[in-house]
Amino acid sequence: MPKSNPATIAAVDLGSNSFHLVVAHPQDGHLKVVDRLRDVIRLAAGFDDQNRLNEDVCAHALRCLTRFGQRIRHLPAGAVRAVGTNALRKARNAGSFIERAEAALGHPIDIVSGYEEARLIYLGVSHGLQDDAELRLVIDIGGGSTEVITGRRFEPEIMESLHIGSVSMSVAQFRDGAIDARRMRAAEIIARQEFEPIEEAISQAGWQSAIGASGTMESVAAVLAQNGWAKDGITRDGLLRLRGAMIAAGHVDRLGDIGVPAERRAIFPGGVAIVLGAFEELRIERMRVSDSALREGLLYDLMGRIEHEGVGY
Repeated sequence: MPKSNPATIAAVDLGSNSFHLVVAHPQDGHLKVVDRLRDVIRLAAGFDDQNRLNEDVCAHALRCLTRFGQRIRHLPAGAVRAVGTNALRKARNAGSFIERAEAALGHPIDIVSGYEEARLIYLGVSHGLQDDAELRLVIDIGGGSTEVITGRRFEPEIMESLHIGSVSMSVAQFRDGAIDARRMRAAEIIARQEFEPIEEAISQAGWQSAIGASGTMESVAAVLAQNGWAKDGITRDGLLRLRGAMIAAGHVDRLGDIGVPAERRAIFPGGVAIVLGAFEELRIERMRVSDSALREGLLYDLMGRIEHEGVGY
C-alpha cells in the first residue's frame, strides 16, 4: 500500500466478454473518472475442448493489457486493482496466462471468486443509486457468469454467482447465428434452471426494486427504448416484444435492424435469453438499469482500503 494516498487510482476488469480500464481521482469520498478504455476480447468464447484458453484469444488479451499498461504502469503499487472473473476462474491455463498478463499490465491481477465478484458489483451499483432503505435485487449478466445480489444501501445480504453468461449461452445455443423460437425457448429454459435453486431465497427476501447492471442489461434497455417497447429500463412486456422481433429477424446479422450494435449482436440472443429466464423464474415485472457495476465497485473498494475506511461512506 502506498505511503500516502495516491491522487489517481485505477480498476481493471478482465471480464469474460470485455476488458475494461477505469482511471479516477478520489475526491472527498467520491470519484472523478478521468479515463475509460475498453476492448472486446470474448475470453469465454476462446476455450478448447480441455477448457484451456487458445493462443489467439490470449494474444488479443495481452495486446489489450499492454495498451492498458501504457496508461497505468506508472501508478504506485496499491493504487491499481485488477481482477479476472468467470472465464479465468474456469481456464485450466489461467496461471500461465496471468503471469504474462501481469507483465503486460505492470500490476498484479487477482482472479476473484463469484462471491467476491457479486460483492463488488453490489458496491458499485449501490454507489450509483440514491441512498434509500429499499431492499434491492441486483442482477449482473456477464460474459461467463451471472451475479444475483440482494441488499440495502451499501450492505449486500444474499450473494450468488450462476454459471451462465451472454457469451457462453450464445456459443452454446446460437453458435451459427441463427435465431428461432425453438432455440430461444431452449436457452430460456437453461437460464430458468440456473435461477431455480435460488428462487425461494430471493422471493422470501422480499426485495422491493430490481436493478440490472453491465453490458447485457444496458444493451437490452437501449434496444427496448429505441423501439418504444419500454421506457426507463426493462419490462416483461418489452422483453416479449424483443423476443418476437429477434425471432422474426432470424439471424444475429440482422439484429442491427432493431438497433443492436454490431459488436453486441453475436452475444445478444444468449443475453436476452438469460434476462427472460430471470424475469420468469424470479417473477420480475420491471427493472431499472444501473450504469455502475464491477469497475466502480473495485474503485470504491480500493479507495476504502487506501483511506483505511469501510466501504459504506
